[in-house]
Amino acid sequence: MSSATQTPAKSPKLRRIALLGSRAVGKSSMTIQFVENVFVDSYYPTIENTFTKVISHQGQEYTAEIIDTAGQDEFSIFNGKHALDIHGYILVYSVTSKLSFDMIKIIRDKILNYTGTDWVPIVIVGNKSDLHGQRQISTEEGEELAARWNCQSCESSAKHNENIGRVFELMIGEIEKSTNVPEEPKSECLIL
Repeated sequence: MSSATQTPAKSPKLRRIALLGSRAVGKSSMTIQFVENVFVDSYYPTIENTFTKVISHQGQEYTAEIIDTAGQDEFSIFNGKHALDIHGYILVYSVTSKLSFDMIKIIRDKILNYTGTDWVPIVIVGNKSDLHGQRQISTEEGEELAARWNCQSCESSAKHNENIGRVFELMIGEIEKSTNVPEEPKSECLIL
C-alpha cells in the first residue's frame, strides 16, 4: 500500500444548455456537429433531443447536457420546462432570415418572464454564415443585440464546422459568470 495521498480529480460540473430558435435555423445541425463532429444535411423537424458532451473550460471539466428543442414560431407556446433547471440558453437564428432574428427576441422575453429575472446566461448565434449571398442579418446587428442584452454572440456555420465549439465555450463562460459571483469583501473594522 502506498502512503502517498492523491488529490482527487475534480468531477465534471453538470451544465444544462437549451438551444432555442425558429424552425430550420440549424439547432440540430449545430448540436450534432458539436457532439459527433458530423454535419447532417437533411432536415427533419426535431421534437426534442438531449445530447451529452464533456467540455473543458479554464481547467475545469463540464458535462454539458444539451437540449436540442423543437423549433419555435409565433404559434407555438414556449415550453415552461425550458425555463426550469436550465443553466444557459443558446438562442439561434439564421443570418438568412430576419423572421428568425426577430423570433429570438420573443423567446428571450418569454424566458425572462418564466424565470422572473431580468438576465439569464445567453449566447446569441447567427448560424448559416456560409450562405453569404442570402444574408439578411448583418454581423453588426447580432453584436448590437448582444450588447443590449449584456451577453455573448457569434456567427457560425454548422456545415463548415465554423465557431461551433466556440458557441458552447462561450455558453459555459456565461454560465460560470453567473454562478461564480464574487462575495462582498468582509470588513475587519469595527465601528464604535
